[in-house]
Parts: sequence; structure tokens; C-alpha cells
Amino acid sequence: MAGHVGVREPGRKPRAATAPSREAPVVIDSGLPAPGTGPRLLWASPLPPTRSGIADYAVELLPHLSRVAAVTVMAPPDWPGGDQIVGVPVVAVEAPQAGFTPLLHLGNNPYHLWIARYLRSHGGFVVLHDTVLHHLLVEEAAADGAWERFGEELQAAHGEAGAALARGRAWGMHGPRDPFLFPARSAYLRHARGVIVHSRQGLLDVQRDCPGLGVRRIPLSLGALPPGDRGIWRGRLGATDGDLVLTHLGYLTPAKGLDVILRSLLALVELGIPVRLVVVGEGSETDAFREAVGCAGLGERVRIWGFASEQDLAGLLAATDLGLVPRFPTAGETSAAALRFMAAGVPVAVAGYRQFLELPAAAAFRLTPGAAGAADLVRVAGWLAREPAVLAAARVVARRSWEDGGHPPEQAARALVTALEELERDLA
Repeated sequence: MAGHVGVREPGRKPRAATAPSREAPVVIDSGLPAPGTGPRLLWASPLPPTRSGIADYAVELLPHLSRVAAVTVMAPPDWPGGDQIVGVPVVAVEAPQAGFTPLLHLGNNPYHLWIARYLRSHGGFVVLHDTVLHHLLVEEAAADGAWERFGEELQAAHGEAGAALARGRAWGMHGPRDPFLFPARSAYLRHARGVIVHSRQGLLDVQRDCPGLGVRRIPLSLGALPPGDRGIWRGRLGATDGDLVLTHLGYLTPAKGLDVILRSLLALVELGIPVRLVVVGEGSETDAFREAVGCAGLGERVRIWGFASEQDLAGLLAATDLGLVPRFPTAGETSAAALRFMAAGVPVAVAGYRQFLELPAAAAFRLTPGAAGAADLVRVAGWLAREPAVLAAARVVARRSWEDGGHPPEQAARALVTALEELERDLA
């Protein structure tokens, strides 16, 4: 899931793991606490202090979910927290618990290795945050030394082409687009009892690759931050009333379109459009982007913020005129960054393909995916700079789309419980 404002590149070495057990799981009744009424859920996801979008999502959603379900949270390996998080009990769990439904949040980075192992051994219901899971399959094979299984599962998911890709990787031959062409989602979802996704595109992907598996779509939960003071924060950024402030949120990788953003900024400056750029987040491309900004002579117009606290993020969003999410290619995630902008009443420019097309066009302006999107971004930004009434209308649509789309956590919590109940009934 994209959109955490300061996602740190996974630097913690994953805990050593043993091979998944092939024996029937032992069900333990440990008397886990049940803090609320409704279905008894055993939640597994990354948690803070991990800087991941799904950890943020957990903190926002869990208090609301605990009002409509009896939720207990599984502690991630080596989790430094206590026995509660946002008022919900946290326990160490390594086997199924009698009467509890495992709710396993799956993404494609190493923070999900322990969840993938639980799914392989014990099954459960999966909330799928990334529909491309190839990256996770590679991480798991590297951590467990399970490269033979990697090849078998790629072949099962993608036929002989998948097997050939695995053989090539064994010889060090692989490319940056391989995961997106060979998503390998069925390698994990074949262990699931049912799946919940956050987009219509994700629903279609799972139905195509995993026929017969129950799947439901619900809106991605994302709360609105308290509003910041626009005037104060624009002053902090050095922006005048006439400046158009563009902001990028999220972990900085080559797929996030930073090259498109920089080329667009150069063209906007050449056209005499008063514009400023704020880049919020951390990641592998930070230093390269900072160097590119310097070489382009744009240092006075660009603020590389790094990781932002919740309070700072609220202020930065208040100062922003247009959010930037030109991500290409995509791992199938519903963009939390795009929703974060829209919850603050900020329109956004997105790559115009797959699940991004599900966002309302009046508040999510489409860019051609890839390098050609730079020209589109110049056109959109120039239009908004010249037409303040259009920008004002887009702000209204953005906020309304977040509200009416079911994204507020209290709405998303009820939708999640309903989806689980439907999947359970389908299995009965």
C-alpha cells in the first residue's frame, strides 16, 4: 500500500525462519481477550514503529474496528510495543486460536514475511494491499533459502514462462518489470479462505487468477488529519499567494515518477508559472533526486522534507494546491497518498491506468503513464495556475469523494466486518 509519508526503506534484517510446517496445525485455546462485541478477529499486520503505510492504516482503523468486532492483534516478530495498541490487546501468537478468525494483511515488502508464513501454515482471510506479490515471494525465498519452492510457485502461477523466469533469476538475470509481469498472487492466495481488496481492479485480478476463491471489495480506510493553517505553512515553505504548491507523498522509489515530476517542474519554470515543489518521504531515491534538483538549478523551488510527523503533514497538506501521484508501474495498491490528499480537499494528478482510473476525474487528473506524463502534468498545473475557480471546484470534489467513497475509518470498519461475514457465509 502506497502513501505513508515517511516510509523508510526496509533496513531491519528479517528474522531467521524455519521452513513452514506441512503438518496439520494445532489449534490452541489460550483464552485471548475479546475487547468488543461481534466477530472475534485475530489481526496480523505491520505495526508502529515500523514506518509503513499499512502500519499507519492499522493505527487508524483498529479503534473503529474494535467497536464492531472483538479484535486481538498478533504481535509482529521483535515488536517493541507493550500489550496494547490504540486500546486493542496485542499478544504473541504463532498458531490458530479457537473461535478467532485470522485477518491477515498482506503487502509485498519484508515487513509481511511473518504474515506470509502464518498464511502458508494456517490459512485465514487475507486483506490484500498489493495485488502484485512477486517482491514478497523473492524476499521469502531469500530469507528461507526456499528457491526451489520459488520456482515451483512461479510455474504454478504463470506456467512455463514463470518457470523460465525463475531459472533466469538463479543465474542472476532479472529485470525491474519482472514482478509486474509475473505478479505471483496465487502463490499466497491459494492458502486463503477468502480475500478482501480495495479496488475494482483488484477484485478482477483475484477473480481471474484464483477462480472459486471468495473475494470482496471494500474502500481503503484512511482518516482525515486535523486541518493545518494554510497561511502559516505556505509561509514556512516560502510560497506566496500566487505560487502553485505541488506535493509528492510517499516512499521514494524509481516507480514513483520523480523523473516525471522534475521534468515537469523545469518546463513550468521555463513557462513562467510560479510553482514550488515539496517532496515528503524517505527512500532509496532521495539522494539521487536531491542531486538532480541541484544540477537543474531548482534548489530554491524544491523542499525535500523527508519523514513528516502527523502534525507537519497536516500543515503541508493545507499548503498544497495539487498532489502528485504519477506512479508507474503499480503493484496494484490503492494509493493511500492520493486518498490522503483528497481527504484534505486537495486534488491530485495520477497515472491514468488500472485502479487509479477509479478515482473521480474531476479531482484526480489523469497523466499518461511513464515519461510521457510530464507533458500532461505541465498542462494540468498550468491550467490550475491560470484558473483558480477550477482549482477551487476540484478541492470540493476531492473532499466529497473521500467522504462519499466510504474511506473514513468508522465506515471502512463496518464494511470490513460485513465483507468477512459474507465470505464466511459463502464457505458455510
